[in-house]
Amino acid sequence: MRKAFISPSKYVQGENELLNLGYFVSSFGKSALLIAHPDDAARVKDKLDATAEKFGISFVESGFMGECSRQEVERLEQIAAENNCDCIVGLGGGKAIDAAKCVAKGESLIICPTIAATDAPTSHSAVLYTPEGAFDDYAYFKQSPSVVLVDTTVIANAPTRFLVSGMGDALSTYFEARATSRSYSRVNAGLPSGVREGQTAPAVGTNAAMALAALCYEMLLRDGLKAKAACDANVVTQALENIVETNILLSGLGFESGGLAAAHAIHDGLTALEGTHHYFHGEKVAFGTIAQLVLENAPTEELNQVMDFCLAVGLPVCLADIGVDSMSREELLEVAEKACIPEESIHAMPFPVTVEEVAAAVQAADRIGSAYKASKGL
Repeated sequence: MRKAFISPSKYVQGENELLNLGYFVSSFGKSALLIAHPDDAARVKDKLDATAEKFGISFVESGFMGECSRQEVERLEQIAAENNCDCIVGLGGGKAIDAAKCVAKGESLIICPTIAATDAPTSHSAVLYTPEGAFDDYAYFKQSPSVVLVDTTVIANAPTRFLVSGMGDALSTYFEARATSRSYSRVNAGLPSGVREGQTAPAVGTNAAMALAALCYEMLLRDGLKAKAACDANVVTQALENIVETNILLSGLGFESGGLAAAHAIHDGLTALEGTHHYFHGEKVAFGTIAQLVLENAPTEELNQVMDFCLAVGLPVCLADIGVDSMSREELLEVAEKACIPEESIHAMPFPVTVEEVAAAVQAADRIGSAYKASKGL
């Protein structure tokens, strides 16, 4: 049986770690193209200036426009070429990070997330959008970033909602990896760059990935609420450090090498509802996780544990929590159909899944979550 595991070459996390960014740039050369929204770059300008001076390197500003589109990637590639940049630094949120991955194409790439809202920083994939912000395509590269550098002081000073959303994304990691493992479904780590599915034998996840996914869930339950309190106070504690690592590293390695299943597919289906557009990826994934547990008829104790965690940290447990106060039968089926298209990860579940079954799981999860929330007086 073919197995695969993928990870960044180096992961470094700590307070004021951006002050060491110049060291990692200097391992590639003297200059780096900085792909960051001007607002994100301004937030950490003092640290960027200090590390550039200390290590004798320079940052070439890119003026990232905020959308990871083919046109923007081409513009950034031209800037990198004109300035003979030795490496690429992606700093900020998901779209800046994805743009940096597209420009670097798997070579000499440093990722510096300024929020811990998703598990994207460690992955070897990116999402492309049109200039107007509509989904375009996925891109995969030959390897994960060379360095992922996480400054927890910066993350502690970002809005807490980003950290909580990251916990929602991480919440699905164990349950999706468990389902994928039971079905022996392929994982993203096994698909070489430039090779389409079907051209090479697929790979399943490793025991190491499953162990990381299980630890991801364990850390959320242990330190999630304490980390939220620290972020509310804009301070770095050991609990915050643990949850930043959970959201970015454990979840990132867990999803790529452990696999995705129903939770993320249901998230994708929910994007068909306009009311959800104002909610973060991880917030919708949290509800998708509850729906997956309903779909697989998980033990009541496990379902209640997940909902207790969500309510404690402020993650959604029902559709109203993600902007959907009412939904017609036609809209429900649209969500389920979108979640069940052939390319979706829902087919990694260890049993055949139909559109009707997904629709039923979403509807039942909404009722269960609403009732559970009400029973807690919330």
